[in-house]
Amino acid sequence: MVNKVFLNDFALSVSNYKEKKVKSTDSEKLLTRLSFEFKVRGGEEYHVVTKFLYENVFDVNIPNEQVAFRGKINKYSTSYTNFSDENSISDFFLELVEVE
Repeated sequence: MVNKVFLNDFALSVSNYKEKKVKSTDSEKLLTRLSFEFKVRGGEEYHVVTKFLYENVFDVNIPNEQVAFRGKINKYSTSYTNFSDENSISDFFLELVEVE
């Protein structure tokens, strides 16, 4: 069961981790696509995480599964909360696809 995903050196505690191989739209190569959810506290943590995700392309590493690849954000969403409130919690969803 995967509960940690590393994007570059940024560790995320995740839930609902799913991994799948998908065929590239440009070639016949099979690429890794994974998705997961994670929670982010409002205030400074929310700012740090969302600013980091703007990088869009990451070195993805899941040590428990021996998975490592260069991936880009394919889908991204967050629940609506008062993200300036340090006590609020946002639910994030992230889907990454391997870059060829």
